[in-house]
Amino acid sequence: MTTVLKRNNWAIWRDVIFALFVREIRTGFNDRLGLAWAIFQPLSFIFLLSFLRGRMDGGDTHTVPTFEFMMYGMLLIQLFLETLTSCSGAIKKNKALFAFRQVQPISSVLASALFNLLIKLAVFVLIFLIMYFLKMEFRLDDPLFILINIITLWIFAVSLGLLFAIAQCYIPEVSKVQSVLTRPMFFISGVFFSMQDVPKEYWHFLDWNPILHAIELTRHAAYSTYSTEAVSESYLFLSALIALFFSLCVYHISWKQAVSR
Repeated sequence: MTTVLKRNNWAIWRDVIFALFVREIRTGFNDRLGLAWAIFQPLSFIFLLSFLRGRMDGGDTHTVPTFEFMMYGMLLIQLFLETLTSCSGAIKKNKALFAFRQVQPISSVLASALFNLLIKLAVFVLIFLIMYFLKMEFRLDDPLFILINIITLWIFAVSLGLLFAIAQCYIPEVSKVQSVLTRPMFFISGVFFSMQDVPKEYWHFLDWNPILHAIELTRHAAYSTYSTEAVSESYLFLSALIALFFSLCVYHISWKQAVSR
C-alpha cells in the first residue's frame, strides 16, 4: 500500500517559490550573455561615471575612491529599479499559473525579487574580486551594515513592486505611470553626487527619497570617514517597514479579485 505524504502549507509554499525562482533563472539567462551582461552593464556605467567624476575632484570623492563611490550608487539604484520593475510585472506574467491552487500571486513576486537580489549580490562579490585581483585598494569598515542597507532597500522595492503589481491588474495603464515616476530616480538618488555637494538649504528637496538614504549610508558603512549628516538610517528602515505593511495589507484585501480580473 502506498503512503500519502502530507506536507504543511509552509513546505508547499517554499517549494512553489523555489520552482518559480528556477523559472526566473531560466528566463533571465536564456541568452548567451547571461550573467556576463549583468556584470558588464553596471561596470561600464561605473567606469564612465567614475571617469567623469574623477575629472572634477581627482581620485577620491569625499574620502571615498571615486570608483567605489559610483559603484555603490549604480548597483543600489539598479537593484531598486530592476526589483521594482520585475515585481510589478510578476503577477501578470505568471497569471496562467494561478490556475493551480498552490501557486499564489505573492509567490511569483517573491521569486522575482529573490532572483534580482541574488544577481546583484553576485555582482557585488564579483566586482570586489576583480578589484582584489587588480590590486585596487578598497575598504569595508562595516560589512554587516552594508548588507542591512541593501536588504532594506530591496524590501522597499519589493513592497512598491507588489503595490504596482496589484494596481496593474485593475488598471493596466499604471505601468506607464510607474515608468514616469521611476525615471527621475536615477538622477535624484545620489548615484553620481553626494549630499555634501548640495548646499544645506536645498537638502529638503532630496532627502525625502529613501533610495538616497540607502546609497549614502552604504558609502558610510564602507568608509566610516564619509559623512552621513544629511541622511538617517531610521528614516530608511521606517520607510521600508511602512511600505511593506501597507503593501501586504493591500495584497491581503484585494489579491483574489485582482487575479480574477
